[in-house]
Amino acid sequence: MGTNDREILHRWFEEVWNKQRREAIAEMLAPEAIFHEAGALTRGPEGFYPFWDRMHASFSAIHVTVHDTIVEHDQLCCRWTCSLRHTGVGLGVPATGKTLEVTGISIVRVAGGMIVEGWQNWDMLGLLEQIHNRPQAPVYVAAI
Repeated sequence: MGTNDREILHRWFEEVWNKQRREAIAEMLAPEAIFHEAGALTRGPEGFYPFWDRMHASFSAIHVTVHDTIVEHDQLCCRWTCSLRHTGVGLGVPATGKTLEVTGISIVRVAGGMIVEGWQNWDMLGLLEQIHNRPQAPVYVAAI
């Protein structure tokens, strides 16, 4: 894996989310790319745009911070947090104006300097609990 491939996740979050560059999606996501998220598949930039549009219709001040990146062969995995302000109704919920924080993990497969497959897991329940002022479930830590 080349140096550019190692940095693609950082560039993805910086350009697509932090700088809100919708056009960066097609610059880094292969036309035939497949994303796996919440039991659904999306294909290529055209499949990803509706998700990006919904997020920006619901939230402003989106900022993703990548904490860790692990590389294995042609796959990269990163752990991230995202802060965002709930300012729109894109989720079907009236805007609250709250600043929220969500965590997630992304895994991507890279080929030819582009993302060709991705798996996304993030705390959607925690995000909704913050929006609706519901207490988040207690965290239990097991001794390993």
